[in-house]
Amino acid sequence: MKSSPESKNGAPPDDLPLPPALSSMWRLCKLGYQHEPRLLVTAFLLALLAALPDALLALWLKLLGDGVLDKQWALVYFAATAIGVSAAATWFLRIASTRVQRGFRDKVTIALESHVARLQASVATIAHQERPEYLDRLSVLRNQIFVLDHMYMSLFTTCGWILRLGVTVALLMSIHPALVLLAVCAIPTVVTSSWRPAVERAAQERGAKFGRLARHYFDLATTATPGKEVRITGIGQRLAVERRAAWEKWYGPIAEARWGSAGWHSLAWAFFGLSYVIAVVLVSSAHSATAGNVLLLLAAGARLSAYVGATVGEIGFLRGIWMDGSRRLAWLEDYAKSLIASADRPVPARLTEGIRFEHISFAYPGTERLVLEDVNLDLPTGSVVAIVGENGAGKTTLVKLLAKLYEPTSGRILIDGVELSRMPAAEWRTRLAGAFQDFFRFEFKARHTVGLGDVPRLDDQPAVQAAVGRAGAGDVVSRLKTGLETQLGKTWPDGVEVSFGQWQKLALARGFMRDQPLVLVLDEPTSALDAESEHSLFERYAAAAKGTDGTGQTGRLTILVSHRFSTVRMADRIVVLDGSHVVEVGSHDELMAKGGTYAQLYGIQAAAYR
Repeated sequence: MKSSPESKNGAPPDDLPLPPALSSMWRLCKLGYQHEPRLLVTAFLLALLAALPDALLALWLKLLGDGVLDKQWALVYFAATAIGVSAAATWFLRIASTRVQRGFRDKVTIALESHVARLQASVATIAHQERPEYLDRLSVLRNQIFVLDHMYMSLFTTCGWILRLGVTVALLMSIHPALVLLAVCAIPTVVTSSWRPAVERAAQERGAKFGRLARHYFDLATTATPGKEVRITGIGQRLAVERRAAWEKWYGPIAEARWGSAGWHSLAWAFFGLSYVIAVVLVSSAHSATAGNVLLLLAAGARLSAYVGATVGEIGFLRGIWMDGSRRLAWLEDYAKSLIASADRPVPARLTEGIRFEHISFAYPGTERLVLEDVNLDLPTGSVVAIVGENGAGKTTLVKLLAKLYEPTSGRILIDGVELSRMPAAEWRTRLAGAFQDFFRFEFKARHTVGLGDVPRLDDQPAVQAAVGRAGAGDVVSRLKTGLETQLGKTWPDGVEVSFGQWQKLALARGFMRDQPLVLVLDEPTSALDAESEHSLFERYAAAAKGTDGTGQTGRLTILVSHRFSTVRMADRIVVLDGSHVVEVGSHDELMAKGGTYAQLYGIQAAAYR
């Protein structure tokens, strides 16, 4: 597969196709065997055993008919006993098979859902969550993952139906070899059954964006977060109308595909039905026909019809859900692997030189506009660097590249002279700390909401309290009814709701859980704080960053991103971004003396505060 220019930086190829169906199914089978080998094998064997007595019933009916007509009572007794045993064995084995399959399904469900969650969480970057074509695939997979466990059951059942078909065809051929043509005439039904789900699934994927839009409108109309604005603006009725329109755009092509494929499927079944009628007439009217053979044809032929229908139905389910879902799961596995760069260099224990951006350019997935263009920047160790600029200038993007959430479109980032792309993403991120403006509200106990910032010390009470103190969040904890043991989020039992500003302080505390990070990033995490509180917090961390460890350097780097120019003036180096470029770099005094972009923006803000 041809790689894009991004691939050499560890980024995924522009187009990663779905893997072949059969290999994807095999991978999913191995995944189930890996987690529950004994139950999988037992369930499979029981499904086959349950099929055999049922398939032999036509043979016992033939023997029973021959025995009655020829007055061979021993044969009659044997056939009657075989019919009873087959019926009882079929019932017993089906019950046993169902119980075992249910146990296997319950256990493998958690394994599969955990596997998908782990895959998505382990993907080094978040580009797949922003590319529309990948979102469509993930949206379909997300809907399918809840029934992936049923696919194993469907595979076992399909194998059982195929065994029934094989036995039934063999019985028909015992009457006359030409009756194998009945099975051949069933092939069109199998073909159309396998083809239909693919057509319908393709229509679903083409319209997946409209399906996501319909769900988005539904969430807006029914969830609490947008509830106030929905009611104040009075857009509830409009949301309902827009949701219906989006749903129609999603469902219309699917319905059309279903009707078209159903027509061809009906013709295939009509062809098989006609073939069966002709076979019955020919066998019954033949001079060599016996009552037993006619009875066998009627029983086996009728069962052949039922077996073909059941097999076709299961194959359709396998084709539409199992094969399709397994291909998407295999694609996600391949996608995650495609982002594993040649991580052959360790993350340094401390920074000695610093971080350098060399000719960095970047465009977000699915777009061509460069958010950053040919950026060259040196961030020396032990310094406090502030990044400022207007909205959309690329401040947060620069931080995201440094956190390896994205890979540069071109250029490279050097950590003490070593390319960041050659360092394991997970290991690098363990050496980062800080907080972001778009933080997530983890509705756990306050202690865990903060402790997540350093998972190995999740339950370390002194470490959590120290992080709360560093973030200046002590006032938030003191107001909670049971302190750090308080459940956050009013939708949970005994849970409490906290304000946005309080959530922000807890997010800051979470970002400060790590004591000695290589890089501390504060990406506008204090928007809910007043300018004085933000300034005080930044000063505290600037002082810590400039402290020494006996060698004259901290071995760390602090990056501050803020829209308040007065707050970042204490930084050693201020980077000014404008229009995807670095336009100025220097200290506050140096930049003010230049009278350039920084000085102009600083003057505008200072005037607004007067």
